[in-house]
Amino acid sequence: MMPKEKFQIEFPIHASPSMLYQYFSTPSGLGEWFADNVNSRGEMFEFIWDGVAEEAKLLAFKSDDRAKFHWVEDEDENAYFEFKIQVDALTKDVSLIITDFAEEDEIEESKMLWENQIGELKHIIGA
Repeated sequence: MMPKEKFQIEFPIHASPSMLYQYFSTPSGLGEWFADNVNSRGEMFEFIWDGVAEEAKLLAFKSDDRAKFHWVEDEDENAYFEFKIQVDALTKDVSLIITDFAEEDEIEESKMLWENQIGELKHIIGA
């Protein structure tokens, strides 16, 4: 197994942090743009795409700020994906920073997938 590398991408989004937070911290919010359907039981989240379910554990969260998940089937214990809201102190511009892990030869593809997903999110919230 190739070691995974951490990467980050930043997306400017015209939305308030509290509104944006709902879209990546709740099953209903995530189900609108990230997966076809999302269910949760406590800290376990089930993401469904085309009838296939994948489980992720919510590792950490902070209201209106961040949510961090780990795919249960990922053998790399250190790998996670995180949504983090960043607000510029001066301009008050809001950005969503995605942190994820992928094998070196899959990073570009992973970034493109995130760009598509975040494009969908922006479309939904009209940002």
